[in-house]
Amino acid sequence: MDRSFSETYLNFQQVDLTTLQQAIYDTLFMTVISMVIVFVIGLLLGLALYTLGRKHSTGRSLLYGIVSILSNVFRSTPFMILMVLIIPFTKALVGTMLGAKAAIPALVLSAAPFYARLVEIAFREVDSGVLEAADAMGASYWETIRKVLIPESLPALISGLTVTSVSMIGFTAMAGAIGAGGLGALAWQEGYQRGNYTVTLVATVIILIIVFIVQGVGDFLTKKTDKR
Repeated sequence: MDRSFSETYLNFQQVDLTTLQQAIYDTLFMTVISMVIVFVIGLLLGLALYTLGRKHSTGRSLLYGIVSILSNVFRSTPFMILMVLIIPFTKALVGTMLGAKAAIPALVLSAAPFYARLVEIAFREVDSGVLEAADAMGASYWETIRKVLIPESLPALISGLTVTSVSMIGFTAMAGAIGAGGLGALAWQEGYQRGNYTVTLVATVIILIIVFIVQGVGDFLTKKTDKR
């Protein structure tokens, strides 16, 4: 006999709170740890792309092309394929191919090049007159970056980090389907595969809540740092 809507989707007795709490923790763990690493690598890689792209020598152009191609390869490879492809690397790095820790290498490799491109774009949008003024005042390369380039592009950097974080949450859900744990695994294994659609719905709603919180905080910080 067909079940009613409430019996299918709103039977909250089927939700194990301990399992749900662990899934939330795993999702937040994967997202936060990965995003910290992505921020550092993406910022440095974006700075490298920006710096190499400004100089028009043959050597720098060649190096920019190599970095750009590598960035595009990892950025364009579908996440599920990338995660499977680097299983030997993941096992060598973290000692396992299962669990939240095992998803982090693939998450970083997928998201860091994407954020690096957003960083490069943010740096390119900084007014060249401001940079020329800093050069005229005798600022060194690193002083220009620290005191001019990053502060001037901060709203765009935060906005790019927000977009990347939201994408990262989606990646963690996909990673869960192949053994990484988290809310994605809960929705797939405990929910869909067992016909427990209440669990799938609850996991989906919590993922959406996390996304809305991240987006809201990111938008708030972007507006606070925007001097225009």
